[in-house]
Amino acid sequence: MSMLRVELSLPEWVEREVDFTRSYGTPESRMQLAIELARSNIRHDSGGPFGAAIFRDDGQLLAVGVNRVVPQNCSAAHAEVMAFMQAQARLGSFRLNQDGQRYILATSSQPCAMCYGASFWAGIDALEIGARSEDVMELSEFDEGPLPADWTGELERRDIAVSRDLLREQARDVFHLYRAHAGVAY
Repeated sequence: MSMLRVELSLPEWVEREVDFTRSYGTPESRMQLAIELARSNIRHDSGGPFGAAIFRDDGQLLAVGVNRVVPQNCSAAHAEVMAFMQAQARLGSFRLNQDGQRYILATSSQPCAMCYGASFWAGIDALEIGARSEDVMELSEFDEGPLPADWTGELERRDIAVSRDLLREQARDVFHLYRAHAGVAY
């Protein structure tokens, strides 16, 4: 009996364009990277308008992700999940902060229902968000799914600090680029 193998990959441009040696010591620099990942994903026609990156608390970039749902035929291939999988593989652990270090997820847009749950199970200590879910739903056809009414409180009760609206207008602009690139009128 052969075993089924599932493999997801980031686009090749990620290795050429992402500087893993650079330090990202501020929330704005981390968000700028997440937004640029989303923009590049559109420009390269390699997936949807979402980008995410995971950093150690000292600003070291550990992993990145971009939306790969359509090219990989996988509804779970969201930017945050792709970043979690890369970070978990690099650390050899399903829970990132199990090593006692602190980890930050910067995401160009507020996590959807699936990525929200994955965020606290993956072991992050801080979540930095660009665009809000209402921005995503206003500017695209994406349905972000239901979240608890106090979703930020739920994360904070799990010791995950939440920062919203970081470079929000730049994050919103990604969806204007996406619409223009796809020739979609909303």
